[in-house]
Amino acid sequence: MSHPHGGDGTIKKAYHGMKEGSGDPVAAMAKAFMENKEAQLRLVFWETTAGCNLECIHCRRLEVSHKLMESDLSTEESKRLIDRIRATGECILVLSGGEPLIRPDIFELARYAADVGLTVALATNGTMVTPEIAKKIKESGIQRVSVSLDGGDAATHDAFRKLTGSFDKAVRGIKNIQAEGVETQVNSTIAKHNIHQLEQIYDNAVNLGCMALHIFMLVPVGCGVEIEESQSLDAVSYERALNWFYDKSKEGKIQTKATCAPHYFRIMRQRAAQEGLEVTPKNYGMAAMTKGCLAGQSICFISHKGEVFPCGYFPLEVGNVRRTDFKEIWEKGEAFVKLRDVGNLTGKCGACDYKSVCEGCRARAYFYTGGDYLAEEPYCIYEPPGWAVKKAMEEMAP
Repeated sequence: MSHPHGGDGTIKKAYHGMKEGSGDPVAAMAKAFMENKEAQLRLVFWETTAGCNLECIHCRRLEVSHKLMESDLSTEESKRLIDRIRATGECILVLSGGEPLIRPDIFELARYAADVGLTVALATNGTMVTPEIAKKIKESGIQRVSVSLDGGDAATHDAFRKLTGSFDKAVRGIKNIQAEGVETQVNSTIAKHNIHQLEQIYDNAVNLGCMALHIFMLVPVGCGVEIEESQSLDAVSYERALNWFYDKSKEGKIQTKATCAPHYFRIMRQRAAQEGLEVTPKNYGMAAMTKGCLAGQSICFISHKGEVFPCGYFPLEVGNVRRTDFKEIWEKGEAFVKLRDVGNLTGKCGACDYKSVCEGCRARAYFYTGGDYLAEEPYCIYEPPGWAVKKAMEEMAP
């Protein structure tokens, strides 16, 4: 997703303004928004409900429900949360799930968030988006909708989503949203099941006329833990996929973003250096104005029960909005404070010359070490200068 606040294509205007280096005030606002300031809240992902109509094999939820959860924040609790998010920053609020469209008050909440000054986006599996729902999406002030397509064809996507016909329904949903003039984005989880379909996934997003393609590298959390061994890419395949994505980003056909793939921001700079290019917004869009892992630094995730996590794949509770004010959690939460200082990173990440733009995936570090979220990223083949010698000396020390 992009920023900043405003209706009528503001997200799109900001992106192109930065790309072209224009003096547009919207572009200037986007630039300020993307600057790396301590504890600047840019993006909040809110799991409005854990209920969903699908049972995807990678879901962060182990307890899948086809109905609303009793522990979901009420409408009034939700509006208070929205107020506190707005008091913390003029950020993007992504209404996610589960499947947010099964929540009866979702459009009321979207309208409320837009009216208080947040940029509102919706993350959906797309299968429930009829023309009538698409109209409500538009009327509620939602500026962009991301729809997940986790395969290059229906068979691959449907197997991943565990619902025959879900691919075709998602595509229809995208077209219904576009018919209302709302921007669409394709999200795709990349793992062993679809790594051979990268070109098809990219072509689908372009041919559908979507504004952006965001790829997500599988992180072992929730159901993802159960498929980690069978679905996670090895480090070399991971690197190869991100280099492919870099090449596609240069085509300029669609906005591209690598998510849960912080290595991309190291690869982008390595490739730019080889090509004699500066990493600027004009050459690389918003990718030049951000970095890899943003968990707890400029983004966070709020569960349907009010738990606040560094990101949706990082199951370390920093606080709960039912007990503590969101602004206090965001500004003073212990894990958030530690994550905002790259000097706290250890191992290879701590010694890396790209740590300020990559930082490694803190969620993967957390999972593979059993809780040390400041440890080195386990899925990285890059060796910082002198790292092998330093590691050998540490191992030899008494």
